Amino acid sequence: MQTSSQTEIDNKWKFAQCFGDKGESDDITEADIISAVEFDHTGDYLATGDKGGRVVLFERNESKKSCEYRFHTEFQSHEPEFDYLKSLEIEEKINQIKWCKRQNSAHFLLSTNGKNTKIYAFVYERNLKTVSESSMMTDVDMPTGVVGNFGSSLSMPKISHQDSIVAAIPRRIYANAHAYHINSISINSDGETYISADDLRVNLWNLDISDQSFNIVDIKPANMEELTEVITAAEFHPDQCNLFMYSSSKGTIKLADMRESALCDQNAKVFEEPEDPSNRSFFSEIISSISDVKFSQDGRYILSRDYLTLKIWDINMENKPIRTINIHDNLRSKLCDLYENDCIFDKFECTFSGDGSHMMTGSYSNDIHIYGRDDETEVTLQADKSAFKAKKLGSSKNKITMSSGNRNAANMGRKMRSDDGDYMDYNKKILHSSWHPKENTIAVAATNNLFIFTE
Repeated sequence: MQTSSQTEIDNKWKFAQCFGDKGESDDITEADIISAVEFDHTGDYLATGDKGGRVVLFERNESKKSCEYRFHTEFQSHEPEFDYLKSLEIEEKINQIKWCKRQNSAHFLLSTNGKNTKIYAFVYERNLKTVSESSMMTDVDMPTGVVGNFGSSLSMPKISHQDSIVAAIPRRIYANAHAYHINSISINSDGETYISADDLRVNLWNLDISDQSFNIVDIKPANMEELTEVITAAEFHPDQCNLFMYSSSKGTIKLADMRESALCDQNAKVFEEPEDPSNRSFFSEIISSISDVKFSQDGRYILSRDYLTLKIWDINMENKPIRTINIHDNLRSKLCDLYENDCIFDKFECTFSGDGSHMMTGSYSNDIHIYGRDDETEVTLQADKSAFKAKKLGSSKNKITMSSGNRNAANMGRKMRSDDGDYMDYNKKILHSSWHPKENTIAVAATNNLFIFTE
């Protein structure tokens, strides 16, 4: 049973908005599935990318007192391509979106698919103007210096403002630097460079130079048959521009310093927890693979997510995490079934709150888990269309009450599912999410819908 204090914490969170298909239609195309979600550094803008290569931007609705967003613009970021040398199709799916820190009136963001990264400038408010010949000028109206007898009047074109549009313009394309699948990008705190990581290499780019990059991590063996691990994610330190980390499929996290050597994979701090021999199984290597890593905003802590657990590391303590949270411990007995339906390869993201006091990650049945970093508090939300229906019903009091009721029902269901993993809906999963940098507001991708919850 939940304690009264835990219930009070749960009730602080409420469903705020839903973008996407809010109906009951099951005709969801693969291209419409959201594959990336990211707030900008101010929280005033929110971007999503989908498997169809589109990027949709939302802006904060300043006319509302609460944290609400409205559609801003949409553009096609990536198109499907074909690598004729390798006879491979390159998907247009957006793998990640990262915002550059704003330095002028335009906004810049990076979006990447499996092969290419593009930087876009948007919020170019272009004024659409119309030209008409309704303006008549007489000889008296002519500017000084214009000589001639034009008769009684002269027809002059008149330009009038009609509308403003938001244009997204591709500024640079960073291509042909990765032989393998790009899994992550991260912009440096210096605002001048970024890294892109694929399965075997991490490259360092200058944002102003698109035809040259520097290889700073290379784990490719001389003989590919000796390959034992791949890189799964990489991220720059939030404050120190010389530090970055990358994770591997072996469950290790390496913190590297670019000042020490040109190739950073040799001299690095390794964060690794020895495996418990009692839990060793055929699936151990798969479930220990880290799907995502994040720094806290102050750079002191590292958050990592593998298939079954969420771990918090202190950057000064390498031998073990300061806390391990079991997300899917009840699925250990179901690993064989999850392997057969490929769910065991799902890559769940994780993130810190803006102040670093809480962590968030997703699960099956469209569940979102929020944990306190220094305490045992846990909040479970559900990104479900019933939340949208509840808000649609009437008063604000009803909205909160019904949302709380949905969570309580979900909690009851999870207690039943803890004894039997079959109660989980493996087709509904929260893989991608983002936390507002300054407020307790989260954006969550659930298939083709974007849900926003706020505290």
